[in-house]
Amino acid sequence: MNAKLLKRLFRAVASENPAGLRKIADAIVEGERRVGHTKLADELAGILKTELPKTAGPGELRRLRPLGAPTGLPFFSRTAPDELPHHMVLAPSVEARFEQIEREYAARSRLHSYGFKPRQRVLLYGPPGCGKTLGASRLAWSTGLPLLKVRFDALLSSMFGESASNLRQVFETSVEAPSLLLLDECDFIARSRLHGRDVGEAARIVNTLLQLLDDYDPPGLLVATTNIDKALDPAIFRRFDDVIEIPKPGPGEIVRLLETTLSAIETEPGMPWSSIAESLDNPSAADVVKLATDAAKAALICNRRVVTEADIRSRIGMLKTGTGTHGEA
Repeated sequence: MNAKLLKRLFRAVASENPAGLRKIADAIVEGERRVGHTKLADELAGILKTELPKTAGPGELRRLRPLGAPTGLPFFSRTAPDELPHHMVLAPSVEARFEQIEREYAARSRLHSYGFKPRQRVLLYGPPGCGKTLGASRLAWSTGLPLLKVRFDALLSSMFGESASNLRQVFETSVEAPSLLLLDECDFIARSRLHGRDVGEAARIVNTLLQLLDDYDPPGLLVATTNIDKALDPAIFRRFDDVIEIPKPGPGEIVRLLETTLSAIETEPGMPWSSIAESLDNPSAADVVKLATDAAKAALICNRRVVTEADIRSRIGMLKTGTGTHGEA
């Protein structure tokens, strides 16, 4: 048995993960067949049929519960690709990097045939509301992968050592079928081992995450997002194939966001889009979308079918005074 298989075996045993154990057992059977040990392989396969419980097959994901919590929440939520929001307005340089990930996934078989691996592990970082979570949804939609969003409220346990084990279960389950595993706001678990009061447990979780990222070779993608980068453990960055900053929109992107958001309703002729964009004070993409949405709602509530410059300017004033609600994109 090779070293990698041994490591997987011991991790599955340590995390009490029957699905992981079953996969390792299947790999051992196939390995014995490849080296000509047909009789032994048949005997081992027979034992699996009679003594091991059935696990979820391809395309079926098990409903995991935290260890020791018989009525716990599932560790992640699942969204089909056709149900995901995916339209984004990005700077050309950022858009090109997203397209590269999508093209590599589409050509993954061709790349593998020449000994190359597509980008599979992606870290998106930037300020709140800039579109990191939407970026993960866009990648899932573009690649046709269901989105599995990790629920840290269910995964993180107050019991010592259990959180790391729960995290391991999530990674084991995510490779059962092609999917995009989303670690949204991963700074929740990936803060530097040099910070924090509960250094022992925090370091345990970070070390587990580093180990899992090292060994992760999924049939799909893994995307992590964070609002911060300085507080993350430096070793985290080295585990990703691509680290992409999602900045706040510039004037050109603001105009495109306004026009796109208001595309379903008529706007006043000669709308000074550039002037409106320049009057905004470093907004996030979520701020711009909300501003345009609220302006359209205001017009419709007043039984008007045209959004005017005054509608938008009034919403800008509310945004600057803090009376508008800011959202995350």
